[in-house]
Amino acid sequence: MEICIIMINILIGRIISSESNKLTFPKLSNTRYPASIYAKGVTFLERKMTTIGVITRGKYGNRLIETILTKTDLEVVQTAVPEILPDFIDEPEEFLERLNIDTSVFDSNIVITYSLHPDLTVAIAHMAGKAGVKALIIPGGASKAPVVELEGISKKYGMLIEVEDICCTLEAKTETEELCKYLSIPELEVDIDKGIISSVKVLCGAPCGSTWHMAKELVGIKVEDAPAKAGLLIQQYPCRAVRGGPGGIHESGDIHKKAIEDAIKRKKEN
Repeated sequence: MEICIIMINILIGRIISSESNKLTFPKLSNTRYPASIYAKGVTFLERKMTTIGVITRGKYGNRLIETILTKTDLEVVQTAVPEILPDFIDEPEEFLERLNIDTSVFDSNIVITYSLHPDLTVAIAHMAGKAGVKALIIPGGASKAPVVELEGISKKYGMLIEVEDICCTLEAKTETEELCKYLSIPELEVDIDKGIISSVKVLCGAPCGSTWHMAKELVGIKVEDAPAKAGLLIQQYPCRAVRGGPGGIHESGDIHKKAIEDAIKRKKEN
């Protein structure tokens, strides 16, 4: 009888620990957990994880997923739209249905869509709102997202919608604080030894992962050279932000430059 019960629990995807009598959930086919969290066998009763849904398009969104999985304890559900899309899509919701995307992405508390297409983004916003998503984050700026129409969708469903040119300017709101406490405007701590940066700790970093790259490379740099070096490192990082004009990757570089300046100032004051 006991063997039968164990087999039934395995078949429905749940394993009951005889020691703790708590449910633990194995990795699902459409859900990825951070390796450090999954390996520890974190149980549902011990920790309720926030789910981030990510809609990718080609290469866009993959680096965000990697950052979430390696730098946070958040859960990720991913689906994708094709890299190559028509310029205009007359019936975007029907188009999405034909794509047969994994709609479990809309079971997430927060959805980040790299659809980068005005028609599809509006359809995704409607789907997210109907599903009860708390916040929809849209990288790529207003050129890829009809802001006025999205404002109407936000009001209709009571869903926060953030359209961002670069995600390292993302500010925490009630609906996004679980994400933004890890990934948003960079915040750093530094140690200094004889005028040299001896360590850099990332308290909060850019969703693309550039902050951690910068932090590693700043170790061993003179304090007075660190801010300029920080900005340069960010501009050299393969972020998807726009290049060759104002804003974009240059703004990201300035944000990180300020983050290291602030960290150095705090260290000296202490």
